Amino acid sequence: MEAPDLADEAGVRDRAMLETLYATGMRVTELTNLNVSDVRTDLRLLACRGTGGRERMIPISSMCRDWMLKYLQEARPRLLRDGAVENALFINHLGGRMTRQGFWKLIKKHAASAGVSTEVTPHTLRHSFAYHLVDNGADLRSVQEMLGHADLTATQVYQPSSKAKLRDVYDSFHPRDRGGRDEAEK
Repeated sequence: MEAPDLADEAGVRDRAMLETLYATGMRVTELTNLNVSDVRTDLRLLACRGTGGRERMIPISSMCRDWMLKYLQEARPRLLRDGAVENALFINHLGGRMTRQGFWKLIKKHAASAGVSTEVTPHTLRHSFAYHLVDNGADLRSVQEMLGHADLTATQVYQPSSKAKLRDVYDSFHPRDRGGRDEAEK
């Protein structure tokens, strides 16, 4: 997230894009299809058009909102060419809409400059978003809605599977073992 060089407008844009992708779990196409009118920083929401043209409102973090505002106020106006009117939220170096391929190249560049040796893709941030929400206690239905999954089974891949996590759930909720205590200990 911190790899972009914030000394220029492209770096601020890249940081805003990375923060948005991680804060929302959007697909790359959804991210690059965002328009300025889709941003509601006052409500910390983004209107997103997903697969099949379905629109959903996705909450954003305070950090994402802050980077979005910085980008909109400081960097985006300088990325637009000669006063061009462009509704696209994220602008490329030519002054037009950022493409999927353009963002793919940016994420590869920033991962390499951060010294990340494993493959990082835009979908990695989507998976991280969902996994972190579920791992921190979010219910699957809410995560499903934020991801724009039509079917809950697509979201179930993020359910906890580690033995320690399963033990915690069991100890917390099974009526005969709440809190992990034996009857003899009571």
